[in-house]
Amino acid sequence: MKKNDFSFELITQEEDARLGRINTSRGYIDTPSFMPVGTQGTIKGVFTDDILKTGAQIILGNTYHLLLRPGIEILKKFKGLHNFMNWDKPILTDSGGYQIMSLSKFNKIDLKLGAIFKSHLDGKKIILSPEKSIQVQKSINSDIMMVLDECPKLTKDKKTLSSAINTSTEWAKRCKVEFGNNKSKALFGITQGGLYSDLRLESISKLKEINFDGYAMGGLAVGEKQMDMFKILNETVKYLPKNKPRYLMGVGTPSDILGAVKEGIDMFDCVMPTRSGRTGLAFTWDGKLNLKNSKFQKDNKPLDENCELRDLNKYSKSYLNHLIKCDEMLASMLISLNNIYFYQQFMREIRKNIKNGTFNIFYKKYIKFFD
Repeated sequence: MKKNDFSFELITQEEDARLGRINTSRGYIDTPSFMPVGTQGTIKGVFTDDILKTGAQIILGNTYHLLLRPGIEILKKFKGLHNFMNWDKPILTDSGGYQIMSLSKFNKIDLKLGAIFKSHLDGKKIILSPEKSIQVQKSINSDIMMVLDECPKLTKDKKTLSSAINTSTEWAKRCKVEFGNNKSKALFGITQGGLYSDLRLESISKLKEINFDGYAMGGLAVGEKQMDMFKILNETVKYLPKNKPRYLMGVGTPSDILGAVKEGIDMFDCVMPTRSGRTGLAFTWDGKLNLKNSKFQKDNKPLDENCELRDLNKYSKSYLNHLIKCDEMLASMLISLNNIYFYQQFMREIRKNIKNGTFNIFYKKYIKFFD
């Protein structure tokens, strides 16, 4: 194995909770890891340099949205998204599979062609085949690419879920061929099967036969109850390869992350830190704080007295409450940055506690704290 080859090292475990490290040509990623979401090449409302200062080691971009804007031609001109957005650490790209679900009114699925979209921007027809998805991710110069999958909406219909597994498996095979043999990059498979263990295990088995660099749990965090998600993780994650990263897509709240780490998940992403920031919701070690609330109007304390990033520890909750009421964009910028900083702190504490053998104590303290 060469120095710049993609690899994963499992360092230690506390029961099923795993401490590890992913190595990429652009640097390492300590796991469990949380990826801020930069769907369109930006973490909404936060400077790229500040994302780096929070301790984030990897971010996520989205194939479908970056295909529409700025497009492959511009991405190739800049030799990828890293140069375009001034981010020199690893990037993982979603394949566009989630948009098959979230933008279902704009698309239809064809097993041979792929996902046929009607652009939500201008109505233009777009065919996102498995091959096209990988080609776009290569133009982004993504360090970790995802296979194109069919992500169904929350359903109990086994026929629908089974069909999605068949489609996703066929597309995964085609993605693997298109990806080729680039050892400095990684391609992850995505399991489907909803909340049914037998379907999940079928999907896992088929993907393991294809052999990917990492494996994701797709089709969760789509409206199911948290305990249902934890249950299916408990029943199936252990069947994923132990020596490869495990990624739970689109998750989530701090308690979602804690519960999934307990079941052996290594990687997470979610828009929640910045989306919450835009609505005045802050994540802190005192819990979730709705800064719109009038009780913060005269609160002269900062969200985190120890956070010197962008002088966040000099802005009072009272001032943030004022900015929100005045509809000032600075409110969402400061709260979003605080939230990303908190999430990275949270992940560091998780890793520290797994290393020290105290994760279960940490888990019990915080699993209900952010509800």
